[in-house]
Amino acid sequence: MLAETICAAVSAAGLGIAAVAAYRRRFLTAARVAAYALVPLGLVLTGVVEWAAGTVFSPTAWVGVGVLGAAWGLFITTRAVERRRAARASVGDGGTGPQAVAPSASAPVLGKAGRPAAEPGGRAGAKGKQPAAGTGDDFSDIEAILKKHGI
Repeated sequence: MLAETICAAVSAAGLGIAAVAAYRRRFLTAARVAAYALVPLGLVLTGVVEWAAGTVFSPTAWVGVGVLGAAWGLFITTRAVERRRAARASVGDGGTGPQAVAPSASAPVLGKAGRPAAEPGGRAGAKGKQPAAGTGDDFSDIEAILKKHGI
């Protein structure tokens, strides 16, 4: 009963603040404050507050929370043990463990090996200079996409 009274008081105070905001011609703010102020009253009228108060002060509900926590702890523990066993089994089979990655998978996508050594037309060796990495190659894809869309 105390929770319902507090929720009603909070709603009344919020609606008072909304009325002051509307008087100052801040209608959007007034509507938003009124919406927030009506939430506690709606929770009281639907019975959610009474249910929550009954659950919080119920020893049976807290025992249920403890049982759920124990189940969650067991699940996490068994998952960790399962991963540890899988890691040991892969090391015992001659593998390097779960961290093993194929060498090609760790290579960067736009590495130096993926770029051609010379520009089209053979101008890369002109004047003995190599083009800077990323001068035109990085933007050619972007330019092609923009041209495709007419930008």
